[in-house]
Amino acid sequence: ERLDVPAKNWKFDQSDLVARSKWDDYVKAYEEVFVETTKPNAPWYIIPANKKWARNLLAARIIVACLEDMQLSYPAVDYDPARIIID
Repeated sequence: ERLDVPAKNWKFDQSDLVARSKWDDYVKAYEEVFVETTKPNAPWYIIPANKKWARNLLAARIIVACLEDMQLSYPAVDYDPARIIID
């Protein structure tokens, strides 16, 4: 796309060709890292980033689900809020 779309030509760099030739090696390395380092209490989430709106939506859903799973609540207070008078 960086070469096919004139408006994106500026993003192209010669190193893109080198990186592309090693793509399979990169994917294998990433997969190994994810498999070896994910934990039940700290999992990896692989989110496609081709479309920013979809990436943002997926990330937000994951965050909301994680927060809901934590069953957070406000801490109890040792006073009656109704009795507080602010002048």
